[in-house]
Amino acid sequence: VQLQASGGGLVQAGGSMRLSCAAPDWYAMGWFRQAPGKEREFVSAINWRGDRPRYADSVKGRFSISRDSTKTRLFLQMNSLKPEDTAVYYCTVDSGRGRYIIGDYTNPNKWDTWGQGTQVTVSS
Repeated sequence: VQLQASGGGLVQAGGSMRLSCAAPDWYAMGWFRQAPGKEREFVSAINWRGDRPRYADSVKGRFSISRDSTKTRLFLQMNSLKPEDTAVYYCTVDSGRGRYIIGDYTNPNKWDTWGQGTQVTVSS
């Protein structure tokens, strides 16, 4: 299964953007990002039902993760974007194909099927 994130682009600081991704099944899913020269970092995650989201401290209050009513699409609504949010964003699925977020969900090794990602660039 290949996951393809979409919706990235160029936006000014303070702007908004929404990313989306097709969910392969009713699994827990997440968003990570990777800036040039930096390690891949956790952004957000959500369980199969679309409730009890998790967020990195750096995006809490600005980003919102969700799933559609059919649970087949994953979204990341990004508001009040900052230049430091510039990165390639990846959607990913729980490597154990579990439905709930458990364990060290901020660890990229807990997730797989990364796909190509989508570039988000925030200009100052």
